[in-house]
Amino acid sequence: MTRLLDFGIDRIRNIIMDMATLSEKSVRTAIVSYEKGWSEQLRMLQEEVSDLAIELLARYQPVASDLRFIRSCMEISYGFSRYGRYAFDIVEVLDTIGPVPDCDKTAVLEASKTVTEMISMSVRALQSKDKDAAKTLYQMDDSVDSAYRNYFKKVISTSDQNAKSNSVSNPKCYTSALLILRYLERISDHACYIADSVHYIVTGESSPRR
Repeated sequence: MTRLLDFGIDRIRNIIMDMATLSEKSVRTAIVSYEKGWSEQLRMLQEEVSDLAIELLARYQPVASDLRFIRSCMEISYGFSRYGRYAFDIVEVLDTIGPVPDCDKTAVLEASKTVTEMISMSVRALQSKDKDAAKTLYQMDDSVDSAYRNYFKKVISTSDQNAKSNSVSNPKCYTSALLILRYLERISDHACYIADSVHYIVTGESSPRR
């Protein structure tokens, strides 16, 4: 016999997968075509998940795997919502600073490739309940962290050199790249957090992380 709780859990699961698709698309679109508009929709879906999860917890007092799933979905929905928020922030940087066609975009493009792979992996981990995805994602996260730190050091070094030589470089290039790398670094963190939640759903234990 199907429990009433199961209907609620299925509803949460469906919303989460809708968020997964939408959040992945929002980040890819922000990087490729500079469109925006999904951040608010993701936030509203996150609130719907949270409200439904609280209702299920209060009404049915689930235990064991049901409790782990509902609790973790609140965290996962937040992670997907942040994908959309940071995608919006990336577009805001580009809209504010303006076109940067002549800048060296290598660092951003390499990091964005890794991050979009991480997003896809976090979604697949949720779909397949892959409890071991976190380990790979944290390794990828290290490379995104390094890209951000290295570029930050490059900006400081270049600024010092320009100051000593009284030369002027294009600040738009450095500012836009540094901000976007920071947002990509935060997205990669949330991909790891989602994998942590999947590990918890499956095993009932915290992710080993590394």
